[in-house]
Order: sequence, then structure tokens, then C-alpha cells
Amino acid sequence: MTPATAGVVLVTHTTRTEVLGALASLAGHPGPVVVVDSGSSDGTAAAVRAEHPEVHVLELDNVGYGRGVNAGVAALPGDVDVIVAANADVRFAPGAIGVLVDALAGDPGVALVGPRVRYPDGSHQASARRSPSIATALGHAAIGWLVPDNPATRRYHALDLTGPDVHASVDVDWVSGCAFAVRRSDFDAAGGFDPGYRLFVEDVDLCDRLRARGRRIRFVPDALVEHRVGASTEHRPLRARIDHARALERYLSREGRGPARYLRPLLWPGLAAWVAATSLATAVRGTDRSTTGERRR
Repeated sequence: MTPATAGVVLVTHTTRTEVLGALASLAGHPGPVVVVDSGSSDGTAAAVRAEHPEVHVLELDNVGYGRGVNAGVAALPGDVDVIVAANADVRFAPGAIGVLVDALAGDPGVALVGPRVRYPDGSHQASARRSPSIATALGHAAIGWLVPDNPATRRYHALDLTGPDVHASVDVDWVSGCAFAVRRSDFDAAGGFDPGYRLFVEDVDLCDRLRARGRRIRFVPDALVEHRVGASTEHRPLRARIDHARALERYLSREGRGPARYLRPLLWPGLAAWVAATSLATAVRGTDRSTTGERRR
């Protein structure tokens, strides 16, 4: 069997230092790398070209993460079999990409795999989860920032499946778009990321559509990355929270049958309360929280 060729797509928005760090962590990667500069105002594109002339830089308006990845994938050579996509604030541990590629090669039924993700201090970051229901999302939004160990938040983070004590690969509903590997054939067949999601939840939606095609999503804890969280959104925190709320509404509004339909009227008030609560939590707790209330270290 011919080994798969993996191409990397990094999306950056005014995170020059971060994307240069991500590229440094990819030193020695044998495949092509594309940096999608999504409307940066800090000289990112010029810095990448100067320090990494081997990297293809694609300059766009600020189109968001999903559209940025779609454009980066289109710019990869045709012989790339596996797409590795990541945020600029991700650092790949040595061998991480190889582990992800091998996980896909070892199971033809798997379309997309995600690594174990840690904060820069080495602690666990919830990155592989169950698809959120309206009830779970509302519960997590209401009290997750105040009582992190509540049942809704634990279900949302799926710590029983992918927590820090889990060491075996396992099928999950979705993995974080901060870093993942996907077969190009599956990504293309699913139509890539839905451009209707500007930021946030596009990863949940993509994984849902892949699973609807009978394909599987897998968490691979032997592959390790570090993720700071929120590097590209911290300059406009309120805008980021509103974008997240809109993305959740777009995703969760699909739940129109069964008991979920009775919760629909609570969706926007609940998300508005979440925006307010996370803004308050960030103001009180300072910079240890991302724009959407996730812990950031």
C-alpha cells in the first residue's frame, strides 16, 4: 500500500506569532503546508513568506475558519490524500501527524480523527465530544461557567469517553476543529465545511454530515497537540461570543421533532444569557478564560 500524503492547512487571523509557532512545530513534515491568512492586520502573510518560503500562503478577507479551511484544501496539490487542518494557536507534538494518518490508514471506516488536546500547562482540554442536544446546550450555557462539574457540562464535554484517563482510541460524535485529520475523499464528498458557519460549531456540523454518510469519527489519544484557545478571537471578545451563539442557534434549530421542539422557544433567550454569563465570567476571572468561557492556560 502506498503511504498517504498528508497536507496541512493552518488558518490564521492576526495571530502572526502563533502561526509561526505552529509552523515551527511542523518542522520536518514531508508534505505540503498551506497557511490561509484570513484578513490579518499584523503582517502575518509577509512574516510567513519570509521565515518559511516553502509554505504556500493564501491571503483572503476575514472569511472565518471553515471557509478558510475549504480554500486551503482547494490549494493543496491533487495527490494529497489526507488533510490535516488546525488553528494557528496549535502546536503539534513530534509524530502527532503520523499517528493520525496511521489511524486513518488502519481503519477504512473512519473518515476523520482528532488528537488528544492539552492546554499549554499540560492539563486536559475537552476536544472530542457527543453532539449537543438543545437540553444539554441550555444546561451547559446556564451554569457551566459557574458549576463546571454539573451533569450537562460533563455530558457536553464527554469526559467519560475522552477524559484525561482515557488512553484507547474510541469512536465519538465529533472532534474539535482546532486540529484534526480527514480523508480528502470524505471531506470532498461531504462538501467541506458549511460556509454558513462563520466561526464555531462548523466542526460539529461537518462530523454530523460525515456520520450521516455512514462514516465514523475517532478520538486518537496517542496523537498529541497543544492548544492555547482563543488566540484569534481575543481582540473582539463580544463579537466572538455572538458568533458562537449564532452558530449554536443554526445548529440546534435543526432539532424540530419530539420533546426538543418544546425547548426551541428557549433557545435564543438561553444563548443570550450564555453570552452575558460568559462575558461576566471572563471579566471576573480575567484572561484565564477564552472569549466563550472555556478555560485557557
